[in-house]
Amino acid sequence: MKIIFCNFIDIWAGRSLRSALQKKLETGSRTGTARTAKEEKVTSVTCVYDAKSLLGEGPFWDVAEQRLYWVDIKRRLIHRFDPANGKDESWLTPEDIGSLAVREKGGLVVALKSGFYFYDLDTGKLTAVALPSGHADHDRFNDGKTDRQGRFWAGSMDDNEKEPSGGLFRLNHTSQCERLVDGIICSNSLCWSPDGRIMYYADSWQRTVWAWDFDPETGTISNRRTFVNLPPVEGVPDGATVDAEGSLWLALWDGWQIKRFDTKGRPQMSVKLPVQRPTCPMFGGSNLDVIYVTSASIGLSEQELREQPLAGSLFAFEADVRGLPEMRFKG
Repeated sequence: MKIIFCNFIDIWAGRSLRSALQKKLETGSRTGTARTAKEEKVTSVTCVYDAKSLLGEGPFWDVAEQRLYWVDIKRRLIHRFDPANGKDESWLTPEDIGSLAVREKGGLVVALKSGFYFYDLDTGKLTAVALPSGHADHDRFNDGKTDRQGRFWAGSMDDNEKEPSGGLFRLNHTSQCERLVDGIICSNSLCWSPDGRIMYYADSWQRTVWAWDFDPETGTISNRRTFVNLPPVEGVPDGATVDAEGSLWLALWDGWQIKRFDTKGRPQMSVKLPVQRPTCPMFGGSNLDVIYVTSASIGLSEQELREQPLAGSLFAFEADVRGLPEMRFKG
């Protein structure tokens, strides 16, 4: 496995990401500079927005807008970040918001604590779409994404992270909602292979990312098997995305890094971050060669927050491979 260590630099609003990554800035001892064993490469990780979020999650790069949507689950905020000018807008939701996607018909589809809703960014109006039956009061929705056919998927979790009461849900274009997986404590790592025929999904507390065969036409899943199982020392599997070569990029909660795995689940490289709790990577930029990373500050001690002043920020770094465009929800 190749490990890529990083220079950590901040970006001021309005400065281009690429020029900021190319500019060498002096950093303090908490960041420093290190290289691979062969001294062959240094990657810069940039704080593009110092959000101070509690639980930043769910990034969605909209290719048409060239903007990044993301959420702060526990502050109940929808964010929209524009890398062209460094501006971040936010909207308040009435419940914890786990994930979202842009709709083809306008606005967003969002997974709130109680279920799926449409959200109008212009008016703030919420319209209930599907409130799954059997959804426990202590559960909330978490990680979610659209598949390559434009259906929206979201996983639920026990908000106390104790009971296996969560599962994986699919929202079809017709707004029909179906539960396909049960027995999950904390849903995460949802993404699809480039051809859309493999689905990845994890239970963070089982420290396991699974792969399923995926039928693009029907949205059905089968043949569940272990893709990656992480030892405790490496952290907890959180959000994930897939690049154009089919490799999976996985955020490691309490692991200080984003790790890339090949199609066989073998580790290839690791990008170190200046925060303990990265939550989800997402490809973006005009060439889909920039990886944005959300992060969390929730649960950190006062000492840890002093040592990680950028906890809860939005980060970005350049990748040597391109990602794939995220699909808008077709419902």
